[in-house]
Amino acid sequence: MPLRSDWSDELCPIRRSLDVLGDPWVLIIVRDVLQGRGRFDALRDNLGISEAVLSRRLRAMVEAGLLERADYLDGTRTRQGYVATQAAADLLPILQQLAIWGERHTATPSGGAHMALIHRRCGHETLRGETCSACGEVLVSEDMAWDKPWKGRRDALVAAGVPGQA
Repeated sequence: MPLRSDWSDELCPIRRSLDVLGDPWVLIIVRDVLQGRGRFDALRDNLGISEAVLSRRLRAMVEAGLLERADYLDGTRTRQGYVATQAAADLLPILQQLAIWGERHTATPSGGAHMALIHRRCGHETLRGETCSACGEVLVSEDMAWDKPWKGRRDALVAAGVPGQA
């Protein structure tokens, strides 16, 4: 999903990664899908993104192997949503490190508050993206929750291939 250039054939792995992940919507959509919001309407409503833009991004993310389509029941009707692949779940340390970096190096807007990354297995906040700073375990999505006091909720993350609630 190139932004400016096609870097898919580059020898540099950073360029190849940015060819897939360089669009800011990609990481935000992965974040929401890992938080269990894999339904189109839930993504659209939470992200404030137009349906056309979201459709294009989701299609490209499926083609890139970050997301898979998954059936879910909506009343008596079967619909399709999205679940994270292992490739998307492998972005967890990057997403968490971005959150930690943002906490340290950007000003919190009025009405905001500290977002804590909670390792549910040990119950402590981690200050690192890949391993828990409290117990040392490798962090995986299904063992993580993100406390968002400005939204008044704690979002539990889901594992790759597991549909969320909303």
